[in-house]
Amino acid sequence: MKILFLTTAFNGMAQRAWLELDRLDHQVKVQIAASEAVMLRAVQEFEPELIIAPFLKAKIPETIWRNHLCLIIHPGIIGDRGASSLDWAILKQAAEWGVTILQAAEKMDAGDIWASYSFPMRETTKANLYRHEVTQAAMKGLLEAIQRTQDRSYCPTPLKDADPQIRGRWNRSIRQTDFQFSWEDKASDILRKVRAADSAPGVLIELFGSEYYAFGGHVEEEFAGAAGTLLAQRNKAVCIAAGEHSIWLTHLKAKQEGAIKLPATIALGPQAKAIPKHELSPFETTGTATFQEIRYEEEGEIGYIHFDFYNGAMDTDQCTRLRETIFAAKSRPIKILVLMGGVDVWSNGIDLSQIEYAENPNDVAWANIQAIDDLILEIIESPKHYLITALQGNAGAGGVSFALAGDKVVARNGIVLNPHTKNMGLYGSEYWTYLLPKRIGIEKARQFTEQCLPWGTTVAKEIGLLDDAFEDTATGFRKQVRQLAQEIAALPYFDKLLLAKTFQRKKDERVKPLAQYREEELERMWSNFYKNDQGFAEKRFHFVHKIYDPEQGQMVKDRDWYSSRRKIYRRRKWESIEYK
Repeated sequence: MKILFLTTAFNGMAQRAWLELDRLDHQVKVQIAASEAVMLRAVQEFEPELIIAPFLKAKIPETIWRNHLCLIIHPGIIGDRGASSLDWAILKQAAEWGVTILQAAEKMDAGDIWASYSFPMRETTKANLYRHEVTQAAMKGLLEAIQRTQDRSYCPTPLKDADPQIRGRWNRSIRQTDFQFSWEDKASDILRKVRAADSAPGVLIELFGSEYYAFGGHVEEEFAGAAGTLLAQRNKAVCIAAGEHSIWLTHLKAKQEGAIKLPATIALGPQAKAIPKHELSPFETTGTATFQEIRYEEEGEIGYIHFDFYNGAMDTDQCTRLRETIFAAKSRPIKILVLMGGVDVWSNGIDLSQIEYAENPNDVAWANIQAIDDLILEIIESPKHYLITALQGNAGAGGVSFALAGDKVVARNGIVLNPHTKNMGLYGSEYWTYLLPKRIGIEKARQFTEQCLPWGTTVAKEIGLLDDAFEDTATGFRKQVRQLAQEIAALPYFDKLLLAKTFQRKKDERVKPLAQYREEELERMWSNFYKNDQGFAEKRFHFVHKIYDPEQGQMVKDRDWYSSRRKIYRRRKWESIEYK
């Protein structure tokens, strides 16, 4: 089927939908809906059989929806309407929520219903909920709705607001006043508002006489003080006393034009120096709720390292601390080390926001890339331990190479991988020229990095990028990862696994030393940073400031994003892949 995506951005939801339809052999074109004229032109040129809006903030023009079947992915239960569905669901503490696939109509979100799926709510951020439960439910509903469009006898269900069984209602767009709180409120109530506003628009607060939008909230049960007092800083986050317990905030965005989201102490600038430091080792356990960016736990001969970096961005300090944690863990009486990442995102490589904000961006970028290279080298050079990298959430750029450094790479079903950096004006480092071809071959690795396409777990497992993918939920995934680690540890031939690993590493080193891979990659990266030979500075600016890039949008249009990768499933020959 010829399907047109009209989307505000090719975000995680749109990418996942594209991957699912591509897998089913549909011919899909993705169009960034920059304006009504752009949408109309895309429809006229492509002549789609079906139009899907996976993430659309604008209204589909009437001339389109009256003449074409247009399905909207709405992150709300049946009857829910409005642009702030998840915000309200979190604020109102809904016990259950869902996704509705509905038909575009005159009134926003009021069209006929083609499918819907629900899920139990968790106490988490809006962004985490969207990337996990919402996306999974949306894909189930979307595939069901598309199948129903092929059944001429099927009639979608009209929305009847008067039906008492329909719990959803229209809600106005969220306002900053809906997030307002007093520091004398309970920390749990404050945290709920911070989570509802994450990752946008953030909750407006005042610190040191200036206003900031706050993000990345965590409860602190040990530190206490007068409500509103800045009690501590840790790993660039700040802790503020509330009425009951306290709140950690990892990121702030100044309320001024051109400001970007930054780690809290960096956003506060010199004023942060007055805030007491309270460090917490990854190997310490407090027994109470707190903010611990890197956390180690041990079960028998298996060690687990959790690292929860906001949106998966890893700055120089985070890379260094994680490397030191891995180094220290390997000195403990364990034989398997599992890198669990965060509950939301695995890793997206270097921290572009801090690089953009820096007085000398190139120097900060250079230090960051060196630090993540050191981190990955620490993983590769682990002859006495078997390392598992377990991806609970999406991974992008250098974060994919980071994952591939493990001896066994597993992922949660449905996550999206973007193992490329070319569209950011970077050649890429992180030993990708060693790790990627080692798993999938040189030709496939070249296609991965040149095409700048997202990849799903089905294809990634099929070609060997992933060793396995399982479970739809992060909770189920973590449970099965632990079982997997225990099974590997109990293997009677475990010692032979390490011997084979050591033998292969020595063989690889003789063919080409790791130092040479790194040197060659960094030589290209130095030109990307200091000579800006691929437009890294401009592309980074657009990305960090969330500015629509006309050039990139044109690229999407010119490529048409046709699903030519369908040939993977037909002939299993990568050499046949072509773009129309």
